[in-house]
Amino acid sequence: MAGSLKPKQDEEGCRDQMVRSNTFFHGGTSSLLSTIITFPVYKTVFRQQIHNAGVSEVVRQLYSEGHVKLYRGVVSPLLMKTLGNTLLFGLQDTILHQFTPSSQNLISPSALPALAGFGAGMVEAVVCTPLERVQSVLQNGKNDRSLPTHKSILVRLNAQKRSSGYYRGLLPIAARNALGSFIYFGLKEPLKAAVEGRGLSPVVSSFISGVLSSMVISLPLYPLTVLAANMQKQVGGEDKAVMASWKTLWESRQRSVALLYRGGSLVVLRSGISWGITTAIYDMQQKYSG
Repeated sequence: MAGSLKPKQDEEGCRDQMVRSNTFFHGGTSSLLSTIITFPVYKTVFRQQIHNAGVSEVVRQLYSEGHVKLYRGVVSPLLMKTLGNTLLFGLQDTILHQFTPSSQNLISPSALPALAGFGAGMVEAVVCTPLERVQSVLQNGKNDRSLPTHKSILVRLNAQKRSSGYYRGLLPIAARNALGSFIYFGLKEPLKAAVEGRGLSPVVSSFISGVLSSMVISLPLYPLTVLAANMQKQVGGEDKAVMASWKTLWESRQRSVALLYRGGSLVVLRSGISWGITTAIYDMQQKYSG
């Protein structure tokens, strides 16, 4: 009897491991399409963040640069989002399944996905900050002449200390990613269940869940994104700490919350579409592979 159970247990363990591996793969592939679709909006938002410019002014800048440069710098966010979501979804699922029954007695089961998301977000930030750094430099139009290619940026960053080179802006990025992942995974399934309860299809419910989650995340954490972008936008110059960089940013925005949140509406739009698509594709892949 025991011998007959062992192969069955091994088979279930192998199947469970395959499911865990699928979460890494599905997390990465779901981000590819959403990143390509929303990149022009992302680029517009980024220009607003670093140049403190209005939408019409940024659109004129991009138009004058031509369509060839519209997707300049897309490689970095494509790599970053693919790698980031591979780690985010895969590690969140892995961490979630490491919680023991005793820990589930101490912590509400509904809070466990959010806690697992917090840990996954921290790891994602450490791995992806160098890619975000390169991306920020590329998206700053003022670097077009001095740092026109990935190679030129990498050469300059390699000559810097890690803290002022690849990992400049790590603290605000880690705070943003960890808190954002905590909120996202905490809300994802409850929101999806609530929307499905109104008779909508699973794909539409997943999309709406991703959109609503991103809206809750984007606006409160937007200042951290602006701070990170301004810390990372150039190579060299004064190496300011986080608080000093925040003071400089706050003064440059004339101590105005409205100016600090310039571009915020587009962030909600871009983030909502991106996470809606990502969530819908991820959940669909998980459903048909499970």
